[in-house]
Amino acid sequence: MTNIYSLAVEGVQKLIPYKAGKPIEELERELGISNIIKLASNENPLGIGEKACAAIQNAIADLALYPDGSGFDLKNALAKKYALTSEQITLGNGSNEILELVARAFVTPENEVIFSQHAFAVYPIVTQAVGAKAVVTPAINYGHDLNAMLASVTAKTRVVFIANPNNPTGTLLKQEAVEHFISMLPNHVLCVLDEAYFEFVSQTESVDSVSWLQQFPNLIITRTFSKAYGLAGLRVGYSLSSVEIADLLNRVRQPFNNNSLALVAAEAALNDAEHVRATVENNALGMTQLTDDFKELGLTWIPSAGNFVSVDLRQEGLPIYEKLLRKGVIVRPVGVYEMPNFLRISVGTPTENAKFLTALKEVLADV
Repeated sequence: MTNIYSLAVEGVQKLIPYKAGKPIEELERELGISNIIKLASNENPLGIGEKACAAIQNAIADLALYPDGSGFDLKNALAKKYALTSEQITLGNGSNEILELVARAFVTPENEVIFSQHAFAVYPIVTQAVGAKAVVTPAINYGHDLNAMLASVTAKTRVVFIANPNNPTGTLLKQEAVEHFISMLPNHVLCVLDEAYFEFVSQTESVDSVSWLQQFPNLIITRTFSKAYGLAGLRVGYSLSSVEIADLLNRVRQPFNNNSLALVAAEAALNDAEHVRATVENNALGMTQLTDDFKELGLTWIPSAGNFVSVDLRQEGLPIYEKLLRKGVIVRPVGVYEMPNFLRISVGTPTENAKFLTALKEVLADV
């Protein structure tokens, strides 16, 4: 009898799928408890904005029709926001899909892909799926070592992934350092600058990576509506790049990869500055709430520029995670990122943060 697994391409045979944060419904089924809070997936605790919600309601009547496969209106709105042309934009089913499109369009088994230790788990997944060699550079203080990454570039390197801020560590590279790094890359290497948490940074300091597109034709910037805009359930991401790169990415992009509700909600959310402002404000207050209590508990954490923080428990994190589950609190263990003593905590509402902190104190007191 044929072994079906042997029929798959080699990279997929050995691939370990991405494991998402535990859903609230799953924990309810497992433990039969209610009033669960989820601080595991870096979602927006304020939820969807009013403008996006209204746009969804208006679009429901047309759900029997296929969506606009080109995403014309959303791409034009993004082009206007960033002073680009719509031909420079690629829409994805979340920015994760853009990362996969890059690998499919540009990377072969003969190529190498560079990313940092502790960097986003999707980078090794898409690299392995296409059979390429992953080159993982050691981190510095849980962040990217750009010098080490640059030194790892060879004639076989095709893509370098940089997450800024990085998930799950929250570390942020200085703009001038990233710009210099890209300027030093040879022409045959694409730089994917993953800015999924861009909005949280841009509200506190200058971020002008979009202006680099004129200078660096090998740059791809990826962003998402899943975090600050509160549309994680609709899966809308996008990339900004040269016209040529966008053309190639769109050749491998599936038709109708964004549904109708996602397209209209994202366009509306893009113009909801008040919702983003409230989200960033809640995040800043929540980060202080969490880290102040970590300090009282004698715990250290990695300073984060995102909407999450990774805390060092000075002991294995997984047992603490499991005990928190039994108290109705879902956070994220990050052992898969070579950080076994850490838990990553998404910033919630003040009430959610308080519930987590109370549960954490109770769990640590029993250890």
